[in-house]
Amino acid sequence: MQRRKLGNTDIDVSLICLGTMTWGEQNSEQEAFEQLDRATAAGVNFIDAAEMYPVPPRAETQGLTEQYLGNWLARRGRRDDLVIATKVAGPGNGLTYLRGGPRLTRDHIRAACEQSLKRLQTDYIDLYQVHWPERSTNFFGKLGYQHNPDEQATPIEETLAALGELVDEGKVRQIGLSNETPWGVARYLKLAEQQGLPRVVSIQNPYNLLNRTFELAGAEFAHREQVGLLAYSPLAFGMLTGKYLGGRRPEGARLSRYTRFSRYTTEQGEAATRAYANLAREHGLSLTQMALAYINSRPFLTSNIIGATSLAQLDENLSSEAVQLADDVLDAIEAVHTRHTYPCP
Repeated sequence: MQRRKLGNTDIDVSLICLGTMTWGEQNSEQEAFEQLDRATAAGVNFIDAAEMYPVPPRAETQGLTEQYLGNWLARRGRRDDLVIATKVAGPGNGLTYLRGGPRLTRDHIRAACEQSLKRLQTDYIDLYQVHWPERSTNFFGKLGYQHNPDEQATPIEETLAALGELVDEGKVRQIGLSNETPWGVARYLKLAEQQGLPRVVSIQNPYNLLNRTFELAGAEFAHREQVGLLAYSPLAFGMLTGKYLGGRRPEGARLSRYTRFSRYTTEQGEAATRAYANLAREHGLSLTQMALAYINSRPFLTSNIIGATSLAQLDENLSSEAVQLADDVLDAIEAVHTRHTYPCP
C-alpha cells in the first residue's frame, strides 16, 4: 500500500483510508471488526471517524462508530500502528442531542474531544478535524455564497486556540478541516502563523468524478500550503459503482434505504455516470476501480477515504490502489468532464 505524508508532518498515511460512517447503522460491530481486519491486512493504516457517526445521524446511534473502533483497538492492541482521525461537529443538521446543539467554541470542542477519546479508548487522536464550519458559507453541495450579516458564529480564532490547547496537552497530534472553503483554509493558516497556533495539515472535502469542484481553488492550497486533500465520497454515495443507473435501487443499498441522500441522483448525475460507465467498459475496467483510481492519481491527494458495507465492496475498493490509468483513459475522462462539468457539486 502506497503511503503519503500527512501535510508537512512526519506522519505517513496509506493512500487508501478506511471510512467508517456506516458502522452502527448499516454495519454491525462484528462487520466493522471484519472491515478493519481486512483493510489493515491490506496495508491501510489510516481510519477516519466522527463524533456524529453513523450516518444518517440519530440520537439513538450517535457515537457507535467511534465505540466500535475503540473496541477493536482495545482487542487488537495495534493503536500505535495506526493513524486515527475523527471530527468535532459544527452546528445545525438537526444535531440538538449533541451537547444541546454543537458549536465550535472552546468548551464544546474540549467536551467533544474528551468524549471521542473515551469512546475510542485511546489517550490521543492523531488527526482531529473540524467537521464543517460554524459560519454561513457554501458547503454540502452549495456552490453560490450568500453573506449573512446577522450570523452568530464562533470566531475561527477561538476554535483554533481550543484545538491548540488539545495539541499542547497531547490529546491531539495534528488538526485538520472538513467541508471547508479556500477562504476558511487561508484564515486558519494565517491565524496559525500570526499567533503561533497549530497549522492545519489536511482538508477533507468531497471529490469524485461527479464533483471536482475542489480543483477550482482547493487543489492549489493543497499543493502550495501542504494541506492535502482527504477525499470523501469518492464513489458519490455509490453512484459511481453504476448500480443505480436506470433508476435502479438495489435492496439494502444506501440510496435505496435513505431517500434523503439525493445529491448524486439528479438527471445530470445519471447522465455523467452513464458516460463514465461506458468509458470504463470500453477499457476493460470496472467503473468503481476507474473512479477510485482517478482520485488516487491526483497529485494534491493525501488519502482517498473509501467506505463499504460488505467485504466484497471493500476488496474492490482496496484493489484500486494498484490500478494505474493509462493516458488515453485519463484523456477520455477529461473529455467526459468537459461535457458533464460539475454535474453534482
